Amino acid sequence: MLPPVVTAEFVAEHPEDLVLVDLRWYLDGRSGRDAYLAGHLPGAVFVDLEHELAAVPGPAVGRHPLPAAERFAAAMRRHGISDDSESVVYDDQGGVIAARLVWMLRALGCSSALLDGGIDAWPGALEEGEVVAVTGDFSARPLPPERLADIEEVAGGGLLLIDARDPARYRGEGDPIDPRTGHIPGARSLPCRENLDANGHFLTPELLAERFAAAGLAPGDEVVSYCGSGVTACHNLLALELAGFAAGRLYPGSWSQWSADPERPLATGPSPEGGAAT
Repeated sequence: MLPPVVTAEFVAEHPEDLVLVDLRWYLDGRSGRDAYLAGHLPGAVFVDLEHELAAVPGPAVGRHPLPAAERFAAAMRRHGISDDSESVVYDDQGGVIAARLVWMLRALGCSSALLDGGIDAWPGALEEGEVVAVTGDFSARPLPPERLADIEEVAGGGLLLIDARDPARYRGEGDPIDPRTGHIPGARSLPCRENLDANGHFLTPELLAERFAAAGLAPGDEVVSYCGSGVTACHNLLALELAGFAAGRLYPGSWSQWSADPERPLATGPSPEGGAAT
């Protein structure tokens, strides 16, 4: 299996062996597909986060609930990904969006990695237009339940929760999209973008391990990651793997599900328990 993150040099050296996937998506509503059509890595296919990596959204399930197994498998087949494919996925945000697909595939036992540095790290020319892939052979099967946590388990307490959102959203200083602001009581702030250096590349495994240790995580801990809607939380899960920590779990509903229920408690401020409120 590929490591969680690979370099542009690695991709350039294996042009026939990899399925390249462009997974650009923007919270502000810009079109990831339009960005892809204007220029992408040669041979890369475009996967749509909203329609292929998520089910129908709603307050009870969150903004990006995980898709049904057959829906996900059909999308993978359509884009030329098979059970035995090796895929490399990228975006233009340091992998915080692309991580969703990489984590899903790796959780299913498939070989997939993020492109370190994303599209900006690619040294060659970009290709315009759409790539139509040869249909792949991808089996439909659900994500392993031991890699997931649902809202009731999170509410039950006792989990080591990490929050991948920006610090201001964690502290409760306003939220651009969700109905309430703050964090799940007890969750530790680990903004996923801080897994990257100033150039948008992943920190070394050693520096990542130091970062997680500073937040009170140990290599054997069972960690549950969440964010706004279960997308950027996957970046932290891949970073944990890169740093040699135990495989973490995803809370797919994340803050978009939790905050939609006014009965769920929230905390504000910089500490895990913060100024707890309801």
